[in-house]
Amino acid sequence: MSVNTDRFESAATRYFEAWNATEPEALAKAVAAAWTADGGYTDPLTEVSGHDRIAAVIAAAHEQFPGFAFRPLGAVDGHHDTARFSWELVNQVDGSAPVAGFDVVTLDDDGRIKQVLGFLDRVPTGV
Repeated sequence: MSVNTDRFESAATRYFEAWNATEPEALAKAVAAAWTADGGYTDPLTEVSGHDRIAAVIAAAHEQFPGFAFRPLGAVDGHHDTARFSWELVNQVDGSAPVAGFDVVTLDDDGRIKQVLGFLDRVPTGV
């Protein structure tokens, strides 16, 4: 059985582009490129759907962690319409990564994200 890993890699790349966009217009464009119109995002801290709400969650993360960027850890793994990958939130000044986790995403036929289930493996105290 052949698995099209490019589809999963492309979805993850667009996902990280959205999470690393900081300007409102760029963020809106990146979220629209990564998610379906009714796409969702769920992690232990939030559950939202739709581009505007997903963009608001991403903007809030940048407000809480200014000067940080999301970076993938390891390879993207996937089968059928589901992919998973690990990530960390990195301070772009000192390289520390106080937050890390992994996400499981479900894709539509065009490779856009229908749903994200996020898991937090490492969080700073007080978050």
